[in-house]
Amino acid sequence: MGLQSSNKINPNFSMSSLTDIIFLLLIFFMLTSTFVTPNGLNLLLPSSNSQTMVQGKVSVSITQNLEYYVGQEQVTFDDLKGAIQAALAEMDDPKNTTVVLNAEKTVPIDEVVQIMNIANEMNVRMLLATNPTEE
Repeated sequence: MGLQSSNKINPNFSMSSLTDIIFLLLIFFMLTSTFVTPNGLNLLLPSSNSQTMVQGKVSVSITQNLEYYVGQEQVTFDDLKGAIQAALAEMDDPKNTTVVLNAEKTVPIDEVVQIMNIANEMNVRMLLATNPTEE
């Protein structure tokens, strides 16, 4: 009687599907890491529980010495509105661009409100950057 089992196990293992997954993960992590744009100024920001992700943004920073920066460029308070308008003009979609305000903890609230009033006059959205609180 010549009965043979037709279920033979193939001992070979194909690595091609595993390498495809590894390359896809590598590309994914490389692309997502370029989306993170850290603020170049070392500021001590206030803490908050809320978290908002911003797509297109213009960064405005105020140091504790009341120095104003738009991106990495230092500007005076009088030139701040023009510098923000110039930075918004460089963006792909200026109407949907958000201005992110990075103000140190020690900056008086009056200075922060003045910057927010400038953004309000220009009809642009502004967010106050904070550090996440650790629980």
